[in-house]
Amino acid sequence: MITALALSPALDVTYVVDRLQGIQRPREAVRVAGGKSLNAARAAVALGAHDVSAVAVLAGGAGADVAAAARGDGLSLTAIDGATPTRTCVSIFDAGAGELTEIYERPVAVSAAEADLVLDAALGAPGAAGDWFLLSGGLPQSLAPETVAGAVRRVHQAGGRIAIDTHGRALRAGAAAGPDLVKVNRAEAVELLGCAPDVPGDRLVSGLHGFVAGAGRSSCVVVTDGEDGAWGFDGGEVLRARRSGPVGAFPVGSGDSFLGGLMVAFEASFSLREALPLGAAAGVANAQLPGAARLDAAMARRLAAGIRVDTFSGSAAR
Repeated sequence: MITALALSPALDVTYVVDRLQGIQRPREAVRVAGGKSLNAARAAVALGAHDVSAVAVLAGGAGADVAAAARGDGLSLTAIDGATPTRTCVSIFDAGAGELTEIYERPVAVSAAEADLVLDAALGAPGAAGDWFLLSGGLPQSLAPETVAGAVRRVHQAGGRIAIDTHGRALRAGAAAGPDLVKVNRAEAVELLGCAPDVPGDRLVSGLHGFVAGAGRSSCVVVTDGEDGAWGFDGGEVLRARRSGPVGAFPVGSGDSFLGGLMVAFEASFSLREALPLGAAAGVANAQLPGAARLDAAMARRLAAGIRVDTFSGSAAR
């Protein structure tokens, strides 16, 4: 089972317009249950995961829309009543210029008590031992960065496994607690490690693994690296997953879809080497359609077959 912990959900709206100027009637409007955790969970469902749930702090009309959309996408959703109406985030694709404009409201305030209720609901279900949990996205400013570390510890105490994808102080606190998977992009990894922005990918991913492994648990780390593919390290071998060809016009949600693909693979007991192609392919498939994590599973599976995974031996492993 895969359970998403959504502390910063959003109603995500994507408009496709002829041009980003004046009054426009969109060619297409897509609304989804957004925020990174819910996006990743939706991608997992699209890729064929059969038992995916989510617990989200929701409030107001947008919160009701998020709940309805999540359930319509096949998620088993538990809504925790929040005190502040759920945010709305908007992406506008200018078809004439081929450019994307993104307008993201900041995560709304969530109290520590509400965050505890999310963990209570997620971990109170029978059979949590061995299940995967994911916590993705930036934390509301009302929550301490240690919230992520607390979630990691509580999941481990329940016998579960947890993946995190966040940034800044929340990433530092959460990674230091030893999650089973850390998936971030290059900029987030560089910020955490304080290294040069152009550090080679193999050194970056091994440095991140060393930071996470300091908690004494066996963990995997994955760093997405734009056109240079993605890097992964599980303590044994440094891996690089790459694909040639265009990515797509709608990248919003590609990182979340990557995480969803990894979750599906790990839930099926795939190794990191086996999981990376599905994650990378899910990210590319996401970019073909407007709306985050609305991907064609058959396309993702075809793309995965063409993802090249290389091994880097020596410097990083030492």
